[in-house]
Amino acid sequence: MSHQKAIQTEGAPKAIGPYSQGIEADCGKMIFVSGQIPLDPKTGQLIGAGESVDIGQQAERCLSSIEAILE
Repeated sequence: MSHQKAIQTEGAPKAIGPYSQGIEADCGKMIFVSGQIPLDPKTGQLIGAGESVDIGQQAERCLSSIEAILE
């Protein structure tokens, strides 16, 4: 029987809608992570937006969110 557990962390932006930041399945053998956008989890503001968009900052924020979910 498959076991599933929703993952929630303060280290990534809260889910905006009826989904989880991640799902742990089969007793931790698999983790599914939702898509991430470059939002600061503390302020809810988009990182690197505006006229001088910094794709490096945005990528780093997305990867940091994924890391927090996987931890």
